[in-house]
Amino acid sequence: MKFYLGGLGNYYSDWEKISKVIQEADNQNFDGVLIPDHYMWGERGGMRRQDSFSTLESWIALTWLAAKTEKINLGTLVTPLTFRPPGMLAKMLSTLDILSKGRVVLGCGAGWSKVEFDGYSKWDPDAVRLSKTEEALKIIIELWTKEKVDFNGRFYTIKGAVLEPKPLQKPYPTLLFGGTGKRMLNITGKYADIVYYPPWGDLDFEEVKNIVTESAKKAGRENKINFMLGSMGMGSPESTTKVENAVKKGATFYLVNFQRGDQYISEMKKFAEEIIPSFK
Repeated sequence: MKFYLGGLGNYYSDWEKISKVIQEADNQNFDGVLIPDHYMWGERGGMRRQDSFSTLESWIALTWLAAKTEKINLGTLVTPLTFRPPGMLAKMLSTLDILSKGRVVLGCGAGWSKVEFDGYSKWDPDAVRLSKTEEALKIIIELWTKEKVDFNGRFYTIKGAVLEPKPLQKPYPTLLFGGTGKRMLNITGKYADIVYYPPWGDLDFEEVKNIVTESAKKAGRENKINFMLGSMGMGSPESTTKVENAVKKGATFYLVNFQRGDQYISEMKKFAEEIIPSFK
């Protein structure tokens, strides 16, 4: 079982604590950390804060953390792939993968915060966003793996694009998906290395596994999917029983969260000392 830390946010007012936690998680042998990728948080259950528009750029923050850590994987849960031009995102992450010595995890999503798309990008209907997301991912993968890329799609067109140097990870950085809809789950099976399914999804975990696995089989990659369980929410007590249940369900990754506050690091250390060794 690999253990990833989550639930930290990317709020500017929390940054000092977030950076301390992630650096200590590296010392405590957590396998990875995932932060959200939002410029402006939209209204959504449990995410309403007065400073919801005061955020740090997540990939720049992760690049800073790459210089402060040595082993821990650094990624997002998740990046809306159509929020930025996909070619620029591919270049950013290739650079970070090299500088971090192969520690990038790209969380792939279609985006849900309309307010930030209206402010910084372009908001599309759900069906269009999903199609656009897959097209953006195809461009990113081609740039990471081909010498020169020409792409003429429904939403994006690029000509003679060269991305060098390539990412350190081969064939390219780890792709993590965290969507809950059936169409996104079908896309997930075609591309994902790690599939995170949150507790509040409309389907139960076995249904999710079946949809993703069937899609992966059609793409000839059924043995490349890893599942992640655990809670994105804060204040959920972590226990051996929860991790054991995740193992029984077939998960090989577990997302760990602790209550924000001064006790976060002490709880994290206790988990690292008392629970992680039993599942390694």
